[in-house]
Amino acid sequence: MRRPSTCASSFLIINNMSYRKLTTDEVAALKTNGNMADNWENILVAENFDATRITNNHFGGEVRIGNMTETTLSHDALCLPVGISGSWIANTTIGENCAIHNVRYINGYTVGSRVILFNIDEMSYQPERKVWIEPMNENGGRRILPFPQMTVGDAFMWARFRGESEMMKKLEEMTIHHLDTPEGCMGSVADNVVIKNCKMICNVAFMQGSVAEQCIALRDGVVGIDCHLEHGIIAERFLLGEHVKLEFGLRLNDTVVGDNSTLARCEVGNSIIFPAHEQHHNNSFLIAALIMGQSNIAAGGTLGSNHNSRTADNELSCGRGFWPGLCVSVKHSSRFASNCLLAKADYPNELNITLPFALVNNNAAKNQLEVMPAYWWMYNMYAMDRNSKKFAKRDKRKVKAQHVEFDNLAPDTAEEIIIGRDLLHIWTEEAYREGKTEVTAHGMEKGKRKTVILKPGEGYKAYRDMLIYYAMNNLGEMPNKGNYSDAERVTRWVNIGGQLIAENDMQGLISDIACGKLATWDDIHARLDQLWEAYPEQKRQHAYQVLCHLSQKKNLDEKEWALYEAEYSRIKQFVADQKALSRKKDDDNEFRHMTYWNDAEMHAVLD
Repeated sequence: MRRPSTCASSFLIINNMSYRKLTTDEVAALKTNGNMADNWENILVAENFDATRITNNHFGGEVRIGNMTETTLSHDALCLPVGISGSWIANTTIGENCAIHNVRYINGYTVGSRVILFNIDEMSYQPERKVWIEPMNENGGRRILPFPQMTVGDAFMWARFRGESEMMKKLEEMTIHHLDTPEGCMGSVADNVVIKNCKMICNVAFMQGSVAEQCIALRDGVVGIDCHLEHGIIAERFLLGEHVKLEFGLRLNDTVVGDNSTLARCEVGNSIIFPAHEQHHNNSFLIAALIMGQSNIAAGGTLGSNHNSRTADNELSCGRGFWPGLCVSVKHSSRFASNCLLAKADYPNELNITLPFALVNNNAAKNQLEVMPAYWWMYNMYAMDRNSKKFAKRDKRKVKAQHVEFDNLAPDTAEEIIIGRDLLHIWTEEAYREGKTEVTAHGMEKGKRKTVILKPGEGYKAYRDMLIYYAMNNLGEMPNKGNYSDAERVTRWVNIGGQLIAENDMQGLISDIACGKLATWDDIHARLDQLWEAYPEQKRQHAYQVLCHLSQKKNLDEKEWALYEAEYSRIKQFVADQKALSRKKDDDNEFRHMTYWNDAEMHAVLD
């Protein structure tokens, strides 16, 4: 913590606020109001201190209290007077216009302005403790130190690139230094925070506008900006991004949760979850996983809980748009390309699904794994289009420190599609040479049973249309060929918390951290901001080069561009038709209609 400085007028300056000692009359008034202190000399107050608002408290150690000029603070139906009552307060700094009532014990915290603390059993900060989170793996080999202002991208970078020993050392050094500053303090409550009806809080930093109510236990973590925690949650060793909701009996440990996510009624441990994740069923379980956002875990999901060997569990890695259906059980170690949909099943073996936008099915009757490439594009265009738009529309963040690519067709998924087309081509040729009537894949499942590719020809064609649609959506009009033709296509992109970064830029970031050029987390965040500003043009360049890849040429002439424009028009019409068709299937479903009085009611409820 920053040491106080003394000024000539006998005021102390702490965190840019002025405090003075109590007058004799103020001490007498405080005693009359039922207050006690171990030493009244250690109680410092702001210039406009009002002793009448302080009643029935016990003060221990060094306590500092800010001005109280407002009358009340409100949250929902709760309205409390500004002031302090019925609390035991030790070694705590309190900002301006706070309402602190019935806090049985608070020790070591720095509390901002316009904060409500109400009905809390224990709230303590132990600065000597360093809080380590063990995400993505249960053995602690990816552990990180959380701090206020840390993004999910920061956490991922630290946990992922463990082989970069120099960067690992620098990240730990700069974090330990940051934790010793007021901005990095884990015992802090920022402005406009509400904490009420909670039992135990220990070493938890609360960012601006966050709310915690009716929580059982919060220990060793960071609650991000505008987060909402309520109704019986237990969270230990955690980092929450911006606008995260934890609700209804959630049990959370050693986990980083990205912005705009909701976790409720479930159990999640040792994971990193990127932005826009939904998991709110009381019988879903997630452990030791990297979930890259825009994802949904359905009821009955048991992801990573079962051992397939005598060793400790390993890890799951799931690309963005991961969607396991009802009652899906998946083992460690498994990996999934982006936008994989898993049909209801207990998957018996480790999986490596390399085809994006695929439907995966465990056909127990035939004892085979089945994968349909481009399923979303071919059979649920309405949902695919909606998913791209809804995540951006539901982005309620105010600060947006973590940059996020919400479009499901972007450079990362385009490269996955290109790989998927190549694999389909290889597997189809193999089937033809061997005289097989079905196309089988290699390396998608551990074990001896076969993996059957459903509708490989249709999937191959769909993948091509998806690439053209992605490229033309981003280009709009034919670019200046000289801007794009000289560079090689970036085939590897790193999703760092939702922000896509070209591999060479990621390597540059790692190198600059390792050598000390980027010496603080602020430096790292500034670099990520620069990369985000450059990303739209990088994406356009990549889009152009994807078309060149499809044409097997380095440049596109006007004739080829005209052909792609024609194909784009056809594909756009296909997208519109498929969106209408997939929606029409729901609208024409008589079972969907039967619970409503009429169509007007159904559309009012569902649209």
